[in-house]
Amino acid sequence: MNLNKNVNIQIKPFLRWWGRELAFLVPVKVRQFFHTPSPAIIILPTNDSLTLYYEIDGKQETLTTIARDDVTTQHLATILDDARFKNALFILRLSSQDALCKTLTLPLAAQSNINQVVSYELDRYTPFNINQVYFATHIAQIDTDAEHLTVQLLLTPKKTLETLYKQCKALGILVQYVDVEHYPNDLEDIYHAYNLLPAHLQTKRSNTPRLIMLGLAMLLGALSLSSLMLPVWLEYQAVNELQLKIAKIEKEAKAVKTLQADIETLNEENQSLIALKTAMPTVVSVLNELSALMHDDSWLAYLQYGDGQLQLQGESPAASNLLADLEASDYFAKVNFASPVTQDKASGVERFQISAEITKPATPMTDATPSDDSTPETPSNSESVEETPTNNEIISDVSSENGTTN
Repeated sequence: MNLNKNVNIQIKPFLRWWGRELAFLVPVKVRQFFHTPSPAIIILPTNDSLTLYYEIDGKQETLTTIARDDVTTQHLATILDDARFKNALFILRLSSQDALCKTLTLPLAAQSNINQVVSYELDRYTPFNINQVYFATHIAQIDTDAEHLTVQLLLTPKKTLETLYKQCKALGILVQYVDVEHYPNDLEDIYHAYNLLPAHLQTKRSNTPRLIMLGLAMLLGALSLSSLMLPVWLEYQAVNELQLKIAKIEKEAKAVKTLQADIETLNEENQSLIALKTAMPTVVSVLNELSALMHDDSWLAYLQYGDGQLQLQGESPAASNLLADLEASDYFAKVNFASPVTQDKASGVERFQISAEITKPATPMTDATPSDDSTPETPSNSESVEETPTNNEIISDVSSENGTTN
C-alpha cells in the first residue's frame, strides 16, 4: 500500500455523494415525496429525421418525429407547451454513426487534468486531431492499487455536431447536453454527466437561483449561530448584572462592617470608662462615709483626694480611735499615720496626718437615713449628688468647729 499519494479533495462531489448516501437511509415513500425526478426531452437524430422522446424516472415516451429539412416549429411548439416539460433538460443523443466511443487507460496522475492530457494525445488515440472533433471524457473506473484510470473517450466531428445544433435551434430547441446513444448520461446523476457540446454553444445558466440559495444558506447559518450565541450572551449579561449588584452589596456590607467595628470600639471605650468610673466610689460617697466616722470633738484642717489616695490632717482627742474607725470602714484600706501624732499642750488634742486608699465596698452603703420611718426624708439625708472631679486631685481646706465646716 502506497501512502505517498496526493489526495485530491473535491467538496461538491463529496457533498453530492454524501447527500445520496443519506437519502438512501430515508424510507422510499418519504424520499419520493421530497425527490422530484429529473425530466428530459431527448432528441435522437437519424439520417433524415429527428425523433423526440420524453424521459422521466427511467421511463420513455415518444413525443414526435420531425423531418430534418422541416423548419416549421408550430407543431413542435404546441407539443412542448405542456406544463410537464417546463423544467425538462434538452439532450441531443448522437447515434454510433455520428459519434465515436473508445476506452483508454491512463496513469492515476492524469486524473486532475484528464481533458488536457487527452487533447495532447488525441491524434494518437483516434484518427482525428483536436481541431476536427469535439470530445469529452468520463472516468469509468479508478484503480488505486495499479495506479491507473479507465476512461471513456467520446468524440464527434465538429461539422456534424454544429449542423445538428443549428437544426435544433431552428426548431426552437436549445440543446443543453450532447451524449452518445450507447453511453447515455444518467439523469439522476446529471452533475457527473459528460457533455460533448462545447462551452461556447452551451446555454449559460442564470446564477440567480444559486445566489438565492447561497443567501438563504448564509441566513440559515447566521440564524443558527445566533440561536447558539444569544443564550450565552444573555447569560453573560445576566452574570455581569449580578456581579455589579454583588459588588454594590459588598461595598455596602463593608461600610456596615466598618460602622459596626466603630460602634464596637465605642462600646468598648464606653465600657472601659464605665468600669473605670465604677471601680472607685464617688467623691460624695467618700465624704458621706468620712462625715459619719468623724466624731463631734474631731475636725479636719486639710483633706486631699486623688488617684485613689486620701490624705487627712486634723485634730482629735484620740487620733488612734479615729484611725481604728477608718480601718473598720469598707471605703478605706491601708489606713495609717503618715507622720507621728503630736499633742497640742494648750488644748490637749492630738494633731494627726492619716493616709488611706479608697476602695469600693462590696455592698455600697446608703446615705444616712432617719431611724424613724415616720420622719419625712430630707434631700440632705435621702439623696446624694454625684460629682465628677475635673482634676485628678481634690484639695480642700476644712475648718471644723463643733461638727460644722466653714
